[in-house]
Amino acid sequence: MALNAALQAAAEEGLDLVEVSPTAKPPVCRIMDYGKYKYQQSKRAAEAKKKQVRVELKEVKMRPKTDIHDYQFKVKNAKRFLGEGNKVKITIMFRGREVTHPEFGRRLLERVANDVKELGQVESWPNMSGRFMSMVISPLKK
Repeated sequence: MALNAALQAAAEEGLDLVEVSPTAKPPVCRIMDYGKYKYQQSKRAAEAKKKQVRVELKEVKMRPKTDIHDYQFKVKNAKRFLGEGNKVKITIMFRGREVTHPEFGRRLLERVANDVKELGQVESWPNMSGRFMSMVISPLKK
């Protein structure tokens, strides 16, 4: 259809002539309500954004001498975070001379990794930075 005829047909129906595929030979156009089309596109984009999953990084802090009850409480929180689909960063804070024995922190982090293995896998193994040793655990894919 010629451009003038298409424009006239669109004007008669009170709609717009919209170019759908400009790279095609010849270019493809459509008669539609452009405002309604843009509105529907924005609604579709908003719906897709709503269904998008955002993964957050939650942190659980411990000390090398953390007692058993406190340890269980922290692990329970880590499991809850992993169950919600978030990554968990477990940090061991060393004070004073505790820094001279990083193996205690490493042992504690390995124990945590073993306790949460049904919900998550270790993304980055324990590494020391200053007075902190940390490890990141990500949730298992379903």
